Amino acid sequence: MREISLDRLRTLVAIADRGSFVEAARALNLAAPTVSLHITELEDRIGAPLLSRKRGHIKPTVIGEALVERARRLLDDAEQALDDVQRQVQGLEGRARLGASTGVIAHLLPQALELLRQQHPGIDTQIAVLASEETLSRLVDGTLDIGIVALPQPPVAGLVIKPWRRDPVMAFVPTHWKSPARITPQWLAAQPLILNDSSTRLSRQTTEWFAAGGQHPVARIQLNYNDAIKSLVAAGYGAALLPHEASAPSQDPRIAMRPLRPALWRRLGMAYRAGHVERSTQHVLDVLWAMRLA
Repeated sequence: MREISLDRLRTLVAIADRGSFVEAARALNLAAPTVSLHITELEDRIGAPLLSRKRGHIKPTVIGEALVERARRLLDDAEQALDDVQRQVQGLEGRARLGASTGVIAHLLPQALELLRQQHPGIDTQIAVLASEETLSRLVDGTLDIGIVALPQPPVAGLVIKPWRRDPVMAFVPTHWKSPARITPQWLAAQPLILNDSSTRLSRQTTEWFAAGGQHPVARIQLNYNDAIKSLVAAGYGAALLPHEASAPSQDPRIAMRPLRPALWRRLGMAYRAGHVERSTQHVLDVLWAMRLA
């Protein structure tokens, strides 16, 4: 079955609006024979006359009126579709799918989203809570556009993974505890502990930090939600090792934050597919990159 082109429909609408082949040809910047050919092809395709000629005036037939009404909607939809796509090409609108862990989503990502809303309100950022390994996997298969991942990561074919920021890991202890100015593995291992669960990169880092000091403590509880861990610290349930972002909200007065000896850092990277990057994705990357030293 032959398709009806939008050009033919546009010609029919122009004739219906102007009542003249000549005026329609002038409005569409077409030769008069081309306009006639468009209508002939449409009538052949429909199998019925679409225009009637009475007293020198051209009007749609009943069937022609029905097609003109549909044609107007189709042409408006096509114009809107092209405008929407063009806005995406220009980066005024679009979508970016981002994967990150709960630790990043708690404080860092909301700051980025606020900046993005101010600078590019037409971009819809869709967020998935994922571990770094799954984030990289979904970037490869095309179901994510950007990932915030723990570093280091091995190279992944087709992906760009670059350092984003480095935040110190601090000891969070109940304020009423008598704690030293700097927390060592030996001192902390003797306290009740609230640690990240073993599936996280931070858990592996803290295990190595304790092991370097000859310690292998058992946590009182393991969680994978930093704000819940802080709530337990504030309640006096135990101490925790967590990254601290300088831009994070003020600390609960029931929690004392102490630096570690030796120091420990959480390193994060930005990951995205190599090659062409859509404008909407690039805007999100730019906002994140501007936060790397925040």
